[in-house]
Amino acid sequence: MDAHILIVDDEQAVSSMLKVVFENQGYAVTTASSAAQACSLLAVQTFDVVMTDMRMESDNAGFDVARAARKRSDASVIVILTAFPLLAKDWRAAGADAAFTKPSNMAVLLATVRELLDQHGQRSTPLS
Repeated sequence: MDAHILIVDDEQAVSSMLKVVFENQGYAVTTASSAAQACSLLAVQTFDVVMTDMRMESDNAGFDVARAARKRSDASVIVILTAFPLLAKDWRAAGADAAFTKPSNMAVLLATVRELLDQHGQRSTPLS
């Protein structure tokens, strides 16, 4: 089974760019444009990676997505993306595994996702 990523961002340009980057690496990608839409998807499906913007409908919408994903699966890798730096204790308390300030270095983001997937015991790259 290939690693499946849920990308959540209310900025279409950011969501589309991340989708292309991860699909080019062989990952399956689903996108959501709001925390509410992401939480609806998480209620019926488990994702290997959930990558969410922090500020969408509210300043803490990303934490809502992280908590919903963690409630659904302890195995999911959860990454918060934000234009405003967060305290590690805050994103960790929400269940996230990492946080990146936008704009992010894509090579570092990809490497972190692979490493976290490996740590969670999931295959970090899809089967060829």
